Amino acid sequence: MTGWALARCRLGVGVTLALLLTACAPPTNDGVETVTINGETFELELSADDASRAQGLMGRDHIPADGGMLFVFPDAQVRSFWMANCITDIDLMFLDPRGRVTAVHRMKTLPPRRADETVAAYEARCSAAGSGSVYPAQFAIELAPGSLDRLGIGVEDRIELDLDRLKALAR
Repeated sequence: MTGWALARCRLGVGVTLALLLTACAPPTNDGVETVTINGETFELELSADDASRAQGLMGRDHIPADGGMLFVFPDAQVRSFWMANCITDIDLMFLDPRGRVTAVHRMKTLPPRRADETVAAYEARCSAAGSGSVYPAQFAIELAPGSLDRLGIGVEDRIELDLDRLKALAR
């Protein structure tokens, strides 16, 4: 093989390898997912890793009417969320791996932790809202208070999401 032919072959192998690696790489994420729910469009912050899921919307003093957060988990499990360190009410829905709503909750803020209150005592009074004991959830959506009623969302409703792409983002 001549030097030129060898170089072309190496280039071809390199390009092929690069294309294969790109095709196998998880999709990129700009941090926001546009989701339409019962005719209304929401720009939901994506929460697809342990750190962002643990933080959630804690410390936010409001949620925009067209905003919120979409939690994506790597698998489907019975899940629960709580209102620790949340300073605004939150409407919450859990979804199974097919996008079907398994549970809805209208979560109310709690009085903040008192100076004389231990972390354990504060956390003990933070009630949990679960995905349901029967249906494992892979997604959760948090919206501004009043959204569930305005949208008429209930258990068994289906939310259209790009499920495969979102599942590939979960870490």
